[in-house]
Amino acid sequence: MSLTFTLDPAVTPALRDGILDLWTDVSNAGGAVGFVAPVERETVRPELVRHLVQMAEGRTRLLVGHDAAGDVAATAFFSFNTHRLQTHWVMLYTVMVHPRHQGRGYGRDLLAAAADEARAFDGIDAIRLTCRGGLGLEHFYGSCGYKEVGRVPGAIRVAPGDDRDDIIMLLPLT
Repeated sequence: MSLTFTLDPAVTPALRDGILDLWTDVSNAGGAVGFVAPVERETVRPELVRHLVQMAEGRTRLLVGHDAAGDVAATAFFSFNTHRLQTHWVMLYTVMVHPRHQGRGYGRDLLAAAADEARAFDGIDAIRLTCRGGLGLEHFYGSCGYKEVGRVPGAIRVAPGDDRDDIIMLLPLT
């Protein structure tokens, strides 16, 4: 079974709670989505609220994947550049697939759906994302067509004495 992807879904309480649960579960499973396990829903909530505010302001768009039961199973947020010399690419962030769906190809499906949506955005030529080093994520993104274009050594401090590289990946859309 595959996921059903929707760009810019209506933000209902069910969607909000589904994203909050997803983000918490991904973080607690060791996912590199801005938090370090263990994390509580209430720790994640302010960051989700920031994302939702950016959506309301038109600076961010949400791509959500629902599973067959209708539960939020995957997300990716597009962030648009405001600098006039960088409006030809978007940033993809908070890319998540629920741990119970890992290994089914849903991550590839999510990235393919994100690329398809971005191709329809006016004037967008590429998607950029960053990932945390030390987890092999750059290999996964590379297998999906992204190229590593930069790396900042030790830019992400997961814990004292545990610094990880911030890896910059790019997917040309043309």
